Amino acid sequence: MSVAATSRPARLDSIDALRGIAMILMALDHTRDFFGSQAVSPTDVAHASTALFFTRWVTNLCAPVFFLLTGTGAALQQAHLAPPSLARHLVTRGLWLLVLDVVVMRCFGLQFNVDFKVTMLLVLWALGWSMITLAALVRLSTTAVAAIGAGLVLLHNLADPVRAASLGAWAPLWTLLHAPGFVSTDPAHLVFVSYPLVPWIGVTALGFALGRWYRATAAADRANTLVRLGLSLTVAFVALRALNRYGDPQPWAVQPDAMRTVLSFLNTAKYPPSLLFLLMTLGPALSILGILERGVPTLLRPAITFGRVPLFYYLVHFPLVHLLAVATCLVRYGDAHWMFESPTLAQFPFTQPPGWGYPLPVVYVVWIAAVLCLFPLCRRFAALKQARRDWWLSYL
Repeated sequence: MSVAATSRPARLDSIDALRGIAMILMALDHTRDFFGSQAVSPTDVAHASTALFFTRWVTNLCAPVFFLLTGTGAALQQAHLAPPSLARHLVTRGLWLLVLDVVVMRCFGLQFNVDFKVTMLLVLWALGWSMITLAALVRLSTTAVAAIGAGLVLLHNLADPVRAASLGAWAPLWTLLHAPGFVSTDPAHLVFVSYPLVPWIGVTALGFALGRWYRATAAADRANTLVRLGLSLTVAFVALRALNRYGDPQPWAVQPDAMRTVLSFLNTAKYPPSLLFLLMTLGPALSILGILERGVPTLLRPAITFGRVPLFYYLVHFPLVHLLAVATCLVRYGDAHWMFESPTLAQFPFTQPPGWGYPLPVVYVVWIAAVLCLFPLCRRFAALKQARRDWWLSYL
């Protein structure tokens, strides 16, 4: 089965470049997970080094960009697909992402085992459900979709005081929707939700509205509007964060020195993403997108290749980094059994060997090496997708 060539929307280099930049940064975060030390959390502003904090902080851009551009891409497809066809595609692709997250990535990307002692519901899980939810919104007006998305993003922190434990039998549903936590506490098969759905669905809906605006707006008019919108969101973040009243469950506080006070100010909640976290990340992301609308600089053009095959990149980069960790472990210890063991949440996605963990310069070297290895693979796969119209390619 194949799809007619006319059903494929034209790609926008600016969107692909922004997505590609986010994916490159994502690999840094995951390389740090596998090669960095777990002795200090990068979000522990009292103890983490400034370099460690910002190594983690800059990667906060990734998930909001993925969800936003997932919605944008769906809206751009609507120019070539009728609402029923688009809804069907979103549902089937969303279900596929659920399988990829719970089975493929869990077993063969993150943990390299099939015992299912610990399962984390991560970004593909939330993306899958966001796409399935978006399928129900494709017939609505742009204003309605934007209002739904904005409402979820702006108001979901009002529910922060509600604790899943207080809801009895409804506790697992609340965990899936709003508060990260366990939905199965069976010691033999733990299931932990890292990406509660409500705010991510909101970001995806806003991305869908953004995509419709893209379709209705001339290219020459998009750049300035996006830059101004992004700056407005960034200013809103600074102002609302300074008030310290709403938008994040963890208020900032004055620290022993000015730099650590800045770190506290920037240390917003990702799980689930607070309003302030989303303002802090989507603001700069939209400004960058506006700048890229004026032309992608030569230095950043390789990011376009990554941005054209995001799911392929995601599925390949995890096992690549994990395999590099296995090889390093074999060289260092003569054994690598730890790299295949994740019996508890504290030992996810692998059990750190004694003395494991490398300084940030090593993490950066491994990250750069991994990205360089991924580039020719992604370039070849992007060329395959461009040359062929096989239906299954749209699911990778």
